[in-house]
Amino acid sequence: MGLGGLLRERAGDLRGILNGLDTSVWNPRTDPHIAERYDAGRLKNRIINKAALQQRLGLEVAPDAFLLGVISRMSWQKGLDLLFDNVPTILREGMQLALLGTGDADLQSMYRATAQVNRGQIGVVIGYDEGLAHLIQAGADSLVVPSRFEPCGLTQLCALRYGAVPIVSRVGGLEDTVADMDAPAIAGESKTGFKFAPVTTQNLADALRRAHATFRDRAAWYQIQQNGMSTDVSWRNRAAHYADLYREILGGRSIN
Repeated sequence: MGLGGLLRERAGDLRGILNGLDTSVWNPRTDPHIAERYDAGRLKNRIINKAALQQRLGLEVAPDAFLLGVISRMSWQKGLDLLFDNVPTILREGMQLALLGTGDADLQSMYRATAQVNRGQIGVVIGYDEGLAHLIQAGADSLVVPSRFEPCGLTQLCALRYGAVPIVSRVGGLEDTVADMDAPAIAGESKTGFKFAPVTTQNLADALRRAHATFRDRAAWYQIQQNGMSTDVSWRNRAAHYADLYREILGGRSIN
C-alpha cells in the first residue's frame, strides 16, 4: 500500500513477532466442540471427527476422501476466489471441501451455488460458528489458507495443533510458520505442510495435488501430522519475545 520503501528503509527499527494460540481453548485433547478427543498419540480418533464433519456438511462419509477445510473471511485478500477457481480440480481429483466463512457477497453466492450442485463433495456454511470451526480443524485432512497477504494468521497455527496439515501461500506469517514438505531440507527443521508461490490459481492447484498425493502415503502423512502437532504454537515463546523487546526499549531495565 505504498509503504514498502519506507519499511525497508526503517527495517532496523522494526520487529516482527508471530501470533500464538490460547492452547487451553485450542486443544484436541480437551476440546468440547469436537466429536472425539485425541492427541498425537491417538491420531486414529481423528477419523471419528472426519465422519462427524462430513455428516454435518452433507458430504459423503468416506474415510479415504481427501477432505479440505477452510475457515476464513471470504475476501480477495484471503484468496477465496482462487480456491473457487480450483473447484474443478477438487471435483476431478475426488477431494472434498468443507468451508466456513462470511464476507464478500459475490463469493458467498458462488460458493453456495457450487455446494448445491455438488452435494456430497462440497459443503459450505456461511456465517460464524465457533463449534464448527473446531470440528473442521479436528476433522479435515488439510486446512487451506491461500491468502494473497497475511501478517501472521491463526488458522494455520490451529491446524498444526490439530493435525490438519496446512496448505498455504508463501506469504507473511504463513511463510514463517509452515515448513514446506517439498522444500530443501534445513537442519533441525520438521516438515509441517505445503506452500505455494506466486499466489495463483495454478500454483494452488499444484499444491492441492501434491498434498493429495502425499495423503495417499499414510506413513508420510502421519509423520507430517506428528511434526505439526509437536510444534509450539502457544504464547509461551511469543510472550518472551515481547518481554525482550520491551527490555530493549527500556534500556535493559527490568519489567515487573
